[in-house]
Amino acid sequence: MTDPEIKQAVLDIIQDIAGLDDMPEIKGDVALRDQIELDSMDFLDIVMELRKRHKIEVPEADYPKLATLDSTVQYIKEHQKA
Repeated sequence: MTDPEIKQAVLDIIQDIAGLDDMPEIKGDVALRDQIELDSMDFLDIVMELRKRHKIEVPEADYPKLATLDSTVQYIKEHQKA
C-alpha cells in the first residue's frame, strides 16, 4: 500500500471508531487525541482494527508510536507484510 492509501485506511478506522459523521481535517504531526475526542477504549479499538486490517502486531510498548496520523502511517508501512 502507498502512504496515501494507508493514511485513508487509518482515517476510515478512526471515523468508524470515533463515530464521526463528518471527519475533521486531521493534521499529520499533531497527536490524534488532541484533534478528536478519543478515550483510551477508542484508542485500543483503533489498534485492534489496525492489527486486523493490516495483519500487523502492535505490542503495547509501541502504542506511543501511533500517537499521530503520520507516525501511524509510518508504523504500518514499516510493519506490513510484503
